[in-house]
Amino acid sequence: MTELLQQVRVIDPVSKIDELFDVLITDGYIQAVASHISDISSDTQIRDCQGLVLGTGLVDLYSHSGEPGFEERETLSSLLQAAAAGGFTRVNILPDTSPVIDNPALVAQLQQKRRKEVREMREKEKINLAPPASPAPPTSPLPLLHIWGAITLDVAGKQMTELADLASAGVVGFTDGKPLENLALVRGVLEYLQPLGKPVAFWPSDRQLAGNGVMREGPDALRFGLPPIPASAETTAIAALLELVATIGTPVHIMRVSTSRSVELIASAKAAGLPITASTTWMHLLLDTKAVKNYNTSLHLDPPLGNPRDIVALRAGVRAGVIDAIAIDHTPYSYEEKVQAFAEAPAGAIGFELALPLLWQHLVETEEFTALELWRALSSRPAKCLGQKVSAIEPDQPAELTLFDPQKIWKVERKSLYTLSQNTPWLGQQLKGHVVQTWC
Repeated sequence: MTELLQQVRVIDPVSKIDELFDVLITDGYIQAVASHISDISSDTQIRDCQGLVLGTGLVDLYSHSGEPGFEERETLSSLLQAAAAGGFTRVNILPDTSPVIDNPALVAQLQQKRRKEVREMREKEKINLAPPASPAPPTSPLPLLHIWGAITLDVAGKQMTELADLASAGVVGFTDGKPLENLALVRGVLEYLQPLGKPVAFWPSDRQLAGNGVMREGPDALRFGLPPIPASAETTAIAALLELVATIGTPVHIMRVSTSRSVELIASAKAAGLPITASTTWMHLLLDTKAVKNYNTSLHLDPPLGNPRDIVALRAGVRAGVIDAIAIDHTPYSYEEKVQAFAEAPAGAIGFELALPLLWQHLVETEEFTALELWRALSSRPAKCLGQKVSAIEPDQPAELTLFDPQKIWKVERKSLYTLSQNTPWLGQQLKGHVVQTWC
């Protein structure tokens, strides 16, 4: 199949291009990119793409899958379809499923399940059949699935998994996705992982300092009467981790950065040559503590939303490259789980289908970010954090692409989402910007 995308805005963070082009795609490969393409075959499908954006495929560093164990929250199928609908061509799921992804057998089982989903999706496309109560049949392929292997058995933070066996099974890297407070264990992990050449990611958080807090310490926490979490719960843990990295030298990714002081610590460490990368989540770039005033449990996040100075520092950190990537950290929960008091509800929110439209609307359209800066943080940089590459949008390269309509208006509601969960503060609201299609 050959498609000609006419006069589409090409955003390519690899080649640092943001220009209007015609793009010719044939059987999954880019054939030509030029200001005007007229030499095409008679069976070429021509699409007028004025006003649309064509970027490199989006890459999510880490998100939660409900399957196995919590299929009422999210199945692997619904997660992958939601990711595709949000423009993602690569997804990396955390190991905190039930059972935990701490052995090679479960890694193989999940990859086999993804291959089965791809086959079933192709069959549905042939007969144009959508699952019951779903949106229209997706026009995008399911994204590539990568799996984080657990650092510790049952992500309990006590005993290391068979890291070498998991590496051989093809995990993308190692993380528990939870704070690891035993620094002797962290040191042992860093020493053991050096020869394996796989990424390792830590979420630095001192749970003793965090206590039973649910909101970032500051004036708003006092005003809303919610238990606070001091910024030092994150910054002291980051400082300790950086000391270990400086001593041992194993590259580390720092997850879920949420405070201004953390950005300073990471900037200093990078300036000193430490082999670290870092990410924040998309919601921490859009909302601060003031949003919690209505006690919407979808705003109960961990780490919590920052104070106004935190969001300013995080945005500046992403633009400067101190914070390498924006993660989605998609965390689905059922309606019943989230309908509780704010402090009692589990922390987390969905994000795959919402992140790109909202980030574009609030960062690019306001001209705080350039389109290239945002796309780089959602595509090429997260791939680099994983030791992967994203192909440039140029001839003879694989077509791993996202087509986005920044002007399309749509409503966030059950019938418009592929995810099975609805824990988002934007539920019921109209958004501007929607993914048209992906290729991968």
